[in-house]
Amino acid sequence: MSAHGKPYVREVSRYGWFFRSPRYLRYMAREVTCVFIGLHALILIMALMRLSQGREAWEVFLANLTRPAGVALQLLILVFAVYHSTSWFNVTPKAMPVQIGENFLPGAVIVAAHYAGWLVASVAVLFLAGVF
Repeated sequence: MSAHGKPYVREVSRYGWFFRSPRYLRYMAREVTCVFIGLHALILIMALMRLSQGREAWEVFLANLTRPAGVALQLLILVFAVYHSTSWFNVTPKAMPVQIGENFLPGAVIVAAHYAGWLVASVAVLFLAGVF
């Protein structure tokens, strides 16, 4: 308590507080990526809507996605999705520690399991798409 009987309250900048620490900056970057994940979900919903409207609407939708702006948007979304996924995989051992008996599974094993699952799912999608 101060001499006047009021507790000290540290001033925190309303904007930009996360620039003080690299850890805070990574946290905010991870949170911002959610916007792009949501944007991708909206694109998928729009794709289903256009697909339900018939062949012509679907072809117009695909033509818009293949324009330079559409490709750039998809690449931007991909970059943010990869960052979002990898950052969450790397914090998983803290959020979901796995206990086996008295010991905990090492964090590296948990992270590796997530990356392995991601690889398997990616290969499966590419196989179903006819790439392999």
